[in-house]
Amino acid sequence: MKSIVVIPTYNEAENIENLINKILEIVPEMHILVVDDSSPDGTAEIVKSVMKNDSRVNLIIRPEKSGLGKAYCEGFQWALERNYDYILEMDADFSHDPNELPVFLKEIENNDLVIGSRYITGVNVVNWPLRRLLLSYFASIYTRFVTCLPVKDTTGGFKCFRASMLKKINLKSIHSNGYGFQIEMNYRMWKLGARIKEIPIIFIDRRSGVSKMNKKIIWEAIWLVWKLRFKGASINK
Repeated sequence: MKSIVVIPTYNEAENIENLINKILEIVPEMHILVVDDSSPDGTAEIVKSVMKNDSRVNLIIRPEKSGLGKAYCEGFQWALERNYDYILEMDADFSHDPNELPVFLKEIENNDLVIGSRYITGVNVVNWPLRRLLLSYFASIYTRFVTCLPVKDTTGGFKCFRASMLKKINLKSIHSNGYGFQIEMNYRMWKLGARIKEIPIIFIDRRSGVSKMNKKIIWEAIWLVWKLRFKGASINK
């Protein structure tokens, strides 16, 4: 079964080569797609250098920074067009441990969406500021309350999709970003009847670089859950 991990980047020059090497060390058969928003720090140039000697690594360069959700959707579409069976997503900053990738690939064999959950066995977050932790934790509670989505960690970004289910979603209709994008993808999969499984992960705050979180992303997620609630099953039509 062909698998690929989609990694959106913006100014991740400090992390990206080490992450690529670590992923391929742990799962040699894995392919990688970096979706870079024209990072001014040269992230794309580093990926191009790696690509010269490794056909498993691929790159999309977008003309400008236009959001996490659009980056993932473009990456997902690229992977679907090339007939990958399993499509993963993860952050570029090592907050998602590459050592967990084999677990995702094992669990997706019997599921349609596997979510790396920070909250399925308590609170498994390391080095996050308390304010950020509370925001994430209560965002998941709020989302479950409004939408009835049966997922403990609704905003996590370490996931694996079965491509045959993912292709049922109209990716061009998704305009959310950040927390909102993760919530919307979970909700759309759930409404399609996807078999969803959460597996425990330990989330470690980024090794280097700057967080992309901002107030716009937070407010977008707050209003998005009501939009999902009112659309219900028709969200995928």
